[in-house]
Amino acid sequence: MTPAGPPAEVIGVVGPTATGKSDLGVALALALDGEVVGADASQLYRGMDIGTAKLAPAARRGVPHHQIDVLDVRDEASLAAYQRAARADLAGIRDRGRTALLVGGSGLYVRAALDRLEIPPTDPAVRARLTEDLQRAGVGVLHERLAAADPQAAAAIEPQNDRRIVRALEVIELTGRPFSATLPSRDFVRPSMLIGLRAPRDLLDARIGTRVLRMWAKGLLEEVRGLSASGLREGRTASRAVGYAQALGQLDGRLTEAQAQQETSRLTRRLVRRQESWFGADPRIHWLDAEAPDLLAQATALVRRGIPDNG
Repeated sequence: MTPAGPPAEVIGVVGPTATGKSDLGVALALALDGEVVGADASQLYRGMDIGTAKLAPAARRGVPHHQIDVLDVRDEASLAAYQRAARADLAGIRDRGRTALLVGGSGLYVRAALDRLEIPPTDPAVRARLTEDLQRAGVGVLHERLAAADPQAAAAIEPQNDRRIVRALEVIELTGRPFSATLPSRDFVRPSMLIGLRAPRDLLDARIGTRVLRMWAKGLLEEVRGLSASGLREGRTASRAVGYAQALGQLDGRLTEAQAQQETSRLTRRLVRRQESWFGADPRIHWLDAEAPDLLAQATALVRRGIPDNG
């Protein structure tokens, strides 16, 4: 039997969208006297509630939640800022003698909070010039430029992900190093345990379809209309969030309701595939069946007995 490593200081609950991470995070916090730190990039934004499946305050059942509702929709999310704030929250929870839980499906944010991850510098002038190149030449040309400079990064970034492509080229120019050299290693900053939730793909696809219809029924359009008045369209990050971009398209008459819902479902399913790939490649994650009737008992037992430290 492999000996267990040091007791985990942080418990991560990760996995694809629609697996029930938020609910398990609350249940574990109640069982273990804990607090939750969010690791969902879109839930950082105040007012983006329905489209992000953010737990309502009542559903949090008195459990303190951090890194939720901390940005205005005009703000651009920053991985470096999140890393500083999330690590401070996790340390504060531990200092209070409580259990720190990191809960979310944004893979890079999970790694930023838990792993040794160098955040490269940024330069507004360089970013602006690259953005002008993007607008003039198109994302395909910039992706080809990235492929020539850093093939590993180009292979890891989707060809249409213009924001990540611009960031990669910015890092290469500023540091003289490949962007891929700054990607995180699987090396915990503090002893941590990762619990992953998984479910059959057909079940997730069905849940996503239902979730999207429910978003519209619960008033996503009204939420987006209000956020638009508060500057959503000017927010470079928030306005591109899945569901919100499509709702804006419907409000502008570019999409019918059916088209907006179908596009949201399609992009959410694609997100799930990326999350499965991202988290599935991490050997430190201990996977549990999201549909297990004794899910909380299994997760609690894992935390209390510990698992081999391979991080």
